[in-house]
Amino acid sequence: MKFLALVTARGGSKGVSRKNVKLLGGKPLIWYTYQSAKESSLFSEIVLSTEDDEIAAIGKMIGFDVPFKRPEYLASDVSKSIDVVNHALDTMDKLGHKYDAVVLLQPTSPFREKGLIKRSVQKFIDSHADSLVSVRKVPHQFNPHWVFEPNDDGYLKIATSDKTLISRRQDLPEAYFRDGQVYISSVNLIKNHNTFLGERLTYVVNSYCGSEVNIDNLSDWDKAENFIEQHNSLSNE
Repeated sequence: MKFLALVTARGGSKGVSRKNVKLLGGKPLIWYTYQSAKESSLFSEIVLSTEDDEIAAIGKMIGFDVPFKRPEYLASDVSKSIDVVNHALDTMDKLGHKYDAVVLLQPTSPFREKGLIKRSVQKFIDSHADSLVSVRKVPHQFNPHWVFEPNDDGYLKIATSDKTLISRRQDLPEAYFRDGQVYISSVNLIKNHNTFLGERLTYVVNSYCGSEVNIDNLSDWDKAENFIEQHNSLSNE
């Protein structure tokens, strides 16, 4: 199978201005995702999709392939990721590059454990899935079987529609949430159903501490800087 590694990085981020090229630990944010993709040794192209000339130039210096410029209408606050991916696939197809699946890597999740991408791709292949996401385990106190939501009358009901609560923590089924580090989808799924997540959705469980960092605002940026400081201090001991 041939996989397209695709990193999406627009210039108009709101929570942290220019975050995709803002220096984190002395490196542009997008550098971390490039290094993770390169470390996997799986991809003939690591493509950066951006509408921004500065991001494109920095991406090229880092090592990204930047074979096209994303249209401005696909770089707004309301643009959908699936449309961005479809544009990348269509453009690469016109350039003569065809793929079986897309590995979407978001630069806002910069700290991937070594081997995560390779493990994810192998799981995708072995499971014959049409899609994969990396996930973290939901803490038991937030398990959906213990979560309430309001009904139309303003009373609370169990979010899973169970009639009674599961009383013991040990009896709760495992639950997971997306950590944003790896998405893999077959090209057929994307083209035929316009979605990343198909009916044959598999997953890799990610317990790496760095996967807790997902940068959306300045508080998240501070967490990322703290992670680097702690990681560097441990490496120097």
